[in-house]
Amino acid sequence: MLSRRQFVIAASAASAIAPRIASAQASWPSKPIRWIVNFPPAGAADILSRTLAEWFGTRLGQPIVVENKPGAGGMVGADIVAKARGDAHIVMMSNAASHGIGPVLYKDVPYDALADFLHIHLVGTFPTVLAVNGSSPITTVAQLIEQARAKPGEVTYGSGGNGTMNHLTGQLLARESGVPLTHIPYRGSAPAMNDLMGGQIVALMESLPTAIGYFTSGRMRPLAVSENERSPSLPDVPTFREAGFPGVVTTNWFGFSTPAGIPPEVAKRWETEIGAALQSSEIKEKFAKIGVRPGTLGPEGYTALIRSELARWRDVITAANIRAD
Repeated sequence: MLSRRQFVIAASAASAIAPRIASAQASWPSKPIRWIVNFPPAGAADILSRTLAEWFGTRLGQPIVVENKPGAGGMVGADIVAKARGDAHIVMMSNAASHGIGPVLYKDVPYDALADFLHIHLVGTFPTVLAVNGSSPITTVAQLIEQARAKPGEVTYGSGGNGTMNHLTGQLLARESGVPLTHIPYRGSAPAMNDLMGGQIVALMESLPTAIGYFTSGRMRPLAVSENERSPSLPDVPTFREAGFPGVVTTNWFGFSTPAGIPPEVAKRWETEIGAALQSSEIKEKFAKIGVRPGTLGPEGYTALIRSELARWRDVITAANIRAD
């Protein structure tokens, strides 16, 4: 039991500390915010991050510094954020590669996709698109598979890296068709698309926001989208199910996450700001132009999505004996 004198001293100390804590919380953000993009420039993660960073920078009163930290299927950048526990001035665009696939595809993952992060909000979803060069004679998924069957090992498909949703979508197509497809991993989407247009690879699995401009120009031809329904941005392009491969169903997802241990008040502020951004006509319009559906899941829903995706891809990877190459 505290004596009366001890109680008075403790109460006085607490009252002296409380204003400093409140002041620190009220002054957030007190310096520029580092926004980690765990993939190279020009990819989907980069496009979405820079779109939102511009919005938040004006509302929060501090610059948002976007830093591209690619490597190991997004895990290099994710690990930077995981190790910054409690730092309220660093955030990231979490995604299927770094938080849904990589943690169950690779053996030595340096972070826990759930425990080391605070997952604030689902930002957006969109399909993977199977594409060929705009001048390719291949116009359907079936034709691509027939060519792969006739020329074992010669039909290559690229993706922006091992462990990405685009990589795994190609593996699902290979399993569904019973025909091996040779995966060529690239260090990001830009070099993969360049090689497709240059004829170095036969096909490409790419995220819709990254590739949509090339479809419009005709430099790349979309063959199928990976979701259950056609994309409003590509209404004439069938789903894999419609193309005869019903087992190829995937959705790319990206969300907003911080290190674990940040102040609850900061987490709540981020939740409010992201919710406002995704409901704004400005962001909705920008997302619609690149084929992205704004996310509607808050902290509990987004965390549950990540948990379910980890379980799903663990089962898929084990059953299909998929390796990180």
